[in-house]
Amino acid sequence: MPGSAFLDLDATQPEQTVAPKPGPRSFVKGTSVPADGLSKEDIALVIMRKPFEANQISKMCKATKKDNQPGRCKDCGGWHKLPSVQLSYVGHAALTDRLLDADPKWTWEPLALAPNGTPLLDADGGMWIKLTVAGVTRLGYGDAQGKTGGDATKERIGDALRNAAMRFGAALELWHKGDLHAPVEAEENGDATLTNGQLAEQLEWIANAKDLPELQRLYQNAYRMFESNTPALKQIISAKDAKKALVG
Repeated sequence: MPGSAFLDLDATQPEQTVAPKPGPRSFVKGTSVPADGLSKEDIALVIMRKPFEANQISKMCKATKKDNQPGRCKDCGGWHKLPSVQLSYVGHAALTDRLLDADPKWTWEPLALAPNGTPLLDADGGMWIKLTVAGVTRLGYGDAQGKTGGDATKERIGDALRNAAMRFGAALELWHKGDLHAPVEAEENGDATLTNGQLAEQLEWIANAKDLPELQRLYQNAYRMFESNTPALKQIISAKDAKKALVG
């Protein structure tokens, strides 16, 4: 018969348990950015970076020279100076919708006021503003594009908001003349569907980590996003190591 020592030894054997299955991963609405562990402020800033849908992008024609002669435009059907180029832009309504998605309490204010209490205009008729989204404030500049009266004021505000929102990454692709989001260089079997813009975003978040726990979380998120892309992972690991040396 087994002795008490055997019984005691048997009693110390670890229980066999089944590890819980990980829960489904969540992502920031409309993006491929993992939302796990992100604060509301971080999520708002990610939402600002989302590309706009085709139906949210408007077109406008702009003359190539000021002294071009007017004519009927084959692109828009309007009557304006030709030749012209057709530019893509995000209108005031679409931008306001994006700002409300990111932060329903977003605000803007002029950088300075004139003596009569209205926004101060510079010598060129332009206006500097401060746009605040999720507690983060960035500057923007707008002008009236040659308009006068009340239309000039509305144009100036809309232009300034678009310019300031661009500092948050909104419609950044429309401001860039080149291929801003070309695919990240990948190995033969790597994942080339993620873009340089997404990689740059993850590297920026890692570089701005406030402490080691936040750095670890951001690094893990970035690693999961690019785990099949070795060149991108090398950059992520390098950024993590550099930041760890500073905050560790």
